[in-house]
Amino acid sequence: MSDVRRHVLVLPDRDAAEEAAGELADRFGVGEEPQLVRDALAGEDDAEDAQWLLVVEDPAGRLDPAALDEFAAEYEGWLEAP
Repeated sequence: MSDVRRHVLVLPDRDAAEEAAGELADRFGVGEEPQLVRDALAGEDDAEDAQWLLVVEDPAGRLDPAALDEFAAEYEGWLEAP
């Protein structure tokens, strides 16, 4: 069984998610490219109503969840609780 840690940042739109993904490597030294995932809200099929998830692998467990939450807040998002 793998002990890979994963953090999920919830962001309001694709632009914010893409911008945050680029900044994440610079600010936190994340080696692996974060994964962007579109998360349509329940019952909504309009792309404008979709949130975007930024999935960050943290195999060493070295990323601080509080710092990631503050980072996501800069993009009007938040860190999803595990």
